[in-house]
Amino acid sequence: MAVGRASKESDGVSMAFLQLAEAADQFERYGNAHAARISAIAEEIARAFQMARQDRRSLETAALLHDLGEVAMERDYISRAGSLTEDERIDLARHPVIGEQEAARAGADRATQLLVRWHHEWWNGCGYPDALQGAGIPLAARILRVADAYASSTDSRPYRSALTVEEARQQLISLAGIEFDPRVVMVFLNLPQIEALRSFAQPAPVDQDTGADWNLFSSFQ
Repeated sequence: MAVGRASKESDGVSMAFLQLAEAADQFERYGNAHAARISAIAEEIARAFQMARQDRRSLETAALLHDLGEVAMERDYISRAGSLTEDERIDLARHPVIGEQEAARAGADRATQLLVRWHHEWWNGCGYPDALQGAGIPLAARILRVADAYASSTDSRPYRSALTVEEARQQLISLAGIEFDPRVVMVFLNLPQIEALRSFAQPAPVDQDTGADWNLFSSFQ
């Protein structure tokens, strides 16, 4: 399922970009529509910041294409060696730069290309590839970082389980001012209840002795 796919198509987002996003999700082995979720979350945050429509469109497209560099690098490594070594995994930190190039090949505008390049920059300057810091990171890239982190943590992968909504929210709070722009985190925490914010964590089992049943979505009530 692609979150908001029909609305994105009608809003001018290229079908080719949507198809690239779905292919990247499958390659990265996400259980659900990862890139489209990020795009939907980023759009809600950008609207709260009253970002101009053209800037929001570049952000939406960057969200769809942000994993292209990682996919390209992993495919290259796997085709040559069959699996990734530890050094190759470290080298994957170059993927935002490769992603910038892949976004250009896909026909994305320059703003989108740069957002793909900067989606791993950290508020404290410890991100990559350019070690941008604070307000030196464009707002759209700061929004993409938060949306990506939340969507990634609340979806399952073959090597880890998804976090619950509350766990993921607490993770963002704990890293505000370090990895994430505190203002963007605050806006995120006050977003309306949209489908893209759901967690895909498995429910905790009911305690048969007490009948307690933990509600994973209590923050939405």
